[in-house]
Amino acid sequence: MADPLSQAISLLRPRAPFSKLVKASGAWRIRREEVEKAYYCLMLDGQACLEVDGKPPVDLRRGDFVLVPAAPGFSMSSIQPALPAGQKSSPRIRLDGTARVGPEEAPVNVQALVGYCSFGAPDAELLVSLLPDIAVVRGEARLGELARLVREEARAERPAKDVVLEHLLQVLLIEALRSATDAGDMPGLLRGLGDERLAGPLRAIHAKPARAWSVAELARTAGLSRSSFFTRFNRVVGMPPMEYLQRWRMTLARSMLNSKAHSISEIATKVGYGSTSAFSTAFSRSTGVSPARYSRKEDGERNPALVKM
Repeated sequence: MADPLSQAISLLRPRAPFSKLVKASGAWRIRREEVEKAYYCLMLDGQACLEVDGKPPVDLRRGDFVLVPAAPGFSMSSIQPALPAGQKSSPRIRLDGTARVGPEEAPVNVQALVGYCSFGAPDAELLVSLLPDIAVVRGEARLGELARLVREEARAERPAKDVVLEHLLQVLLIEALRSATDAGDMPGLLRGLGDERLAGPLRAIHAKPARAWSVAELARTAGLSRSSFFTRFNRVVGMPPMEYLQRWRMTLARSMLNSKAHSISEIATKVGYGSTSAFSTAFSRSTGVSPARYSRKEDGERNPALVKM
């Protein structure tokens, strides 16, 4: 069986990491609004409060790791003493790259390694929507080591740096998501994989996306009636099973078109369409452009000179 979570993270193509060591003291609050970026934080010492927009606040303490796959807006702040509501602090960047927050005269009582990474996948928004809004891992030493490795690699200038960073970030994201003690209650792939009845059908879809799956067949895999399976899948994953299958097929198709390793007719077969025309129709309906035009558009973005030809 395929591993849907590792497939999704791999296709996200995490890259361009930015990480820094933050030292804080006294009362402080940092506000960030980062679009289309994943945020992570490893608490090295002390305590802090993370507030992601629309979510309950989460208290973090030494050894905790938190991942927010898509962070439209969030705040991190001291717990005691607390800064009055509405007030914000301005981090001061030191020559060594460390960020200092809070009153200079107060002793440092919080240290955290924070970082961001962007996603290179054209379907990043769809893939991120399958992940939990926030994942909290408490007391998992391996995540601390991974976060430190990412920081060291990002700061160094070594051969194959980008490739190493992409793989390290993939492992970091997978480890954080599968180790999460608090992944929220929002629908998505992780919740589906954690459901003993839905994990099998999800893995089956990812293992054989070209198969002519039906709701009835997937329901049998889950050991549920057709109606019970449909309702449960929709509630836990956040969309009907056939819509999930269609979206995953289109995600794979975009990835293959980007790679240039297969012809359009080969891709059509690999993602479950009996003809190139049927695939082109489905792809155009999903993306707004034909597969051929999509491929040319991606070529143009990678090499603008091609657009003028």
